[in-house]
Amino acid sequence: MAVYRLCVTTGPYLKAGTLDNISVTLVGTCGESPKQRLDRMGRDLAPGSVQKYKVRCSAELGELLLLRVHKERYAFFRKDSWYCSRICVTEPDGTVSHFPCYQWIEGYCTVELRPGTARTVCQDSLPLLLDHRTRELRARQECYRWKIYAPGFPHIVDVSSFQEMESDKKFALTKTTTCVDQDDSSGNRYLPGFPMKIDIPSLLYMEPNIRYSATKTASLLFNAIPASLGMKLRGLLDRKGSWKKLDDMRNIFWCHKTFMTKYVTEHWREDHFFGYQYLNGVNPIMLHCISSLPSKLPVTNDMVAPLLGQSTCLQTELERGNIFLADYWILAEAPTHCLNDRPQYVAAPLCLLWLSPQGALVPLAIQLSQTPGPDSPIFLPTDSDWDWLLAKTWVRNSEFLVHENNTHFLCTHLLCEAFAMATLRQLPLCHPIYKLLLPHTRYTLQVNTIARATLLNPEGLVDQVTSIGRQGLLYLMSTGLAHFTYTNFCLPDSLRARGVLAIPNYYYRDDGLKIWAAIESFVSEIVGYYYPSDASVQQDSELQAWVGEIFAQAFLGRESSGFPSRLCTPGELVKFLTAIIFNCSAQHAAVNSGQHDFGAWIPNAPSSMRQPPPETKGTTTLKTYLDTLPEVNISCNNLLLFWLVSQEPKDQRPLGTYPDEHFTEEGPRRSIAAFQSRLAQISRDIQERNQGLELPYTYLDPPFIENSVSI
Repeated sequence: MAVYRLCVTTGPYLKAGTLDNISVTLVGTCGESPKQRLDRMGRDLAPGSVQKYKVRCSAELGELLLLRVHKERYAFFRKDSWYCSRICVTEPDGTVSHFPCYQWIEGYCTVELRPGTARTVCQDSLPLLLDHRTRELRARQECYRWKIYAPGFPHIVDVSSFQEMESDKKFALTKTTTCVDQDDSSGNRYLPGFPMKIDIPSLLYMEPNIRYSATKTASLLFNAIPASLGMKLRGLLDRKGSWKKLDDMRNIFWCHKTFMTKYVTEHWREDHFFGYQYLNGVNPIMLHCISSLPSKLPVTNDMVAPLLGQSTCLQTELERGNIFLADYWILAEAPTHCLNDRPQYVAAPLCLLWLSPQGALVPLAIQLSQTPGPDSPIFLPTDSDWDWLLAKTWVRNSEFLVHENNTHFLCTHLLCEAFAMATLRQLPLCHPIYKLLLPHTRYTLQVNTIARATLLNPEGLVDQVTSIGRQGLLYLMSTGLAHFTYTNFCLPDSLRARGVLAIPNYYYRDDGLKIWAAIESFVSEIVGYYYPSDASVQQDSELQAWVGEIFAQAFLGRESSGFPSRLCTPGELVKFLTAIIFNCSAQHAAVNSGQHDFGAWIPNAPSSMRQPPPETKGTTTLKTYLDTLPEVNISCNNLLLFWLVSQEPKDQRPLGTYPDEHFTEEGPRRSIAAFQSRLAQISRDIQERNQGLELPYTYLDPPFIENSVSI
């Protein structure tokens, strides 16, 4: 008689336990165990429990290959879900095998788990294990299906496949819909006091292992409803028309002020702060160092001489590498939209900036179109205060549009969704790259589904607050993806290509490069454990299918993008994985977390402009300036979004935090510990530096970076 001892861990989450019958079968190279029900005196498999059981066999089973978990009906109880964290098996000779699960098991089914040792397909030779890989991927590909959202977009998850699965199970939705308040004629639902329409079916029918936890869902509602109700009670969400005076805008978020929002409110007019935001604001990737002026921006030395001073000239500063350009060409043909039944306007500015001898980046000249001429004047710091302020505000509006649509949603949310989908569809649970990437895909499919149901849907928030509306969003993102390259995606390459490696006080760059290096070192060690040679990369058919699917579905097979469609060396794999993890975590934190800080003061990030760009100088006044900014209700709706997405999310897992132990070997576990130690040192360095800064840069402090795009 051989006795196998099992230690079964149930997750600590709400409703993680089950009353269903749970049985196991052990499968080894020498045979299978009898099906053994996990049953002891008292409650089995309660949330957070760790319980021990025995499986008796007539003989030893040899090397354990699989552990089958059977979930079956118990008496007349309604079926429920079970979150199984892991099962550890102690064999008769004392050998311990770990079977990580970390997933919800729903309905009545059998789930097969493999030991925690990561293995590529090339390392499996037994038909049983190869068949297991094939069946697992076939089931996932049926569950997670691709969908075309719009022409030129990265492809997205098709949530209708989840709806079909739920329908097949005859799943009851009555309890899930209690958080909504009322319907409109289209069948959409509203949160109480909240202006965004919500497509409820797309939120409810989510596969359980990608769905928000109850904690995270509750925190979103807790953050959203009080802020929206506060505005509603003060009548701001329903008030149309211009702001009466600038100071009125200070009172929108009277109870949600931070050090940063106060700083922005006090310094937003200053040229130094305008330039600072190009380095450390929410869109710190726009600047390019230039050695000559483009013909479409005919700035002369005489125009900028008063700012440059007598000791230098424009040509000298170009040659020294002190002149930078932010070019918003992508907005030149963007369609516009109506808000409150009034047409809105968009500009495609060119903004020239200078790095002064004091190390400050300041604007030199602004042209509000891509075509120079008498109707497109070049605005200068020497113009009237209101002319110059309006020109800068137009640039800030362009910043808002490019940042929200492309830098933020396209290049982090949508691309990371494609990475998550390919990982789920092409890599089995035992694959080392699946184990590495899974924590960096957590909640991404859910948050993007929510975004499409509330922000991007017709009459959603994008249609309610931006000058370009949903059609403009579709145009910007498809155009942005068509020009997005692998160089843009990889931080060190991007900084080098933009010529900004030497510019001072660029904390996004400094912190980002440190985090990139930490991720790269960690990934290099993990890849080294499983891919010792070029051939081991080239012969991994699952890995090649994964990268090929990303190339086809995220980048639409565009060769000019420079993204790999095949990986040939461990070095190529390390770079690609480093870039994916960085963009799913640090890059998203850099472009997301400061939205409320920099956008709560409306003139610093206006979502729409109600007057066309000025064609002559000397016509701007306070009244015309206020009449150009978004109306009161438009401003408030946009600030609600900024507030919601900038809150520290509950159920957060900071970068490098891996509570689910998918890697069970000693080598990867040491690498994880070293990665965490390096991130802790980076955090200490950032905090020490910030103590000496007037304006601390915290967005890339590792404890404030989430592992994945989840908000």
